[in-house]
Amino acid sequence: MTIREQNLETTGAVYVSFKIHQTAGKNDLSDNDISKAVAIIDNYEVGPGSDGDLLLGKLIDLSLSDADTDGRVATIQIAGVMTLPATATVPSLGDQVIVDGSGSVKQAPALGGDDPAGGNIGRGTVIDVNGTSEVTLILN
Repeated sequence: MTIREQNLETTGAVYVSFKIHQTAGKNDLSDNDISKAVAIIDNYEVGPGSDGDLLLGKLIDLSLSDADTDGRVATIQIAGVMTLPATATVPSLGDQVIVDGSGSVKQAPALGGDDPAGGNIGRGTVIDVNGTSEVTLILN
């Protein structure tokens, strides 16, 4: 008898809709960004963020189509278990993550004097590392 694979991706998921940030009148997210990491860019607006920004969650879906420049809404998973692309420095088990600005996550910096007034910018707990390409984490 084999052991059944766990599907933790459906555990504790919380989804919220956000506006998509625009740069020069163009949406910062497209259909190609689905399943990537996103950050808060402005009031109720999301995008890929900049290297080192706080992870908001995972882009799950976009309304309308890439041809529509206005009014698109992004569905973001902001809590639960999720798998995201990873880049250098790839996090280890138990690490927290930040965004790299291109849709991936990387290891959050160590606690130190450069942490913002609101606390460390790392989020989540890495529970699985798939080589150098992706990590699964619990975001709470």
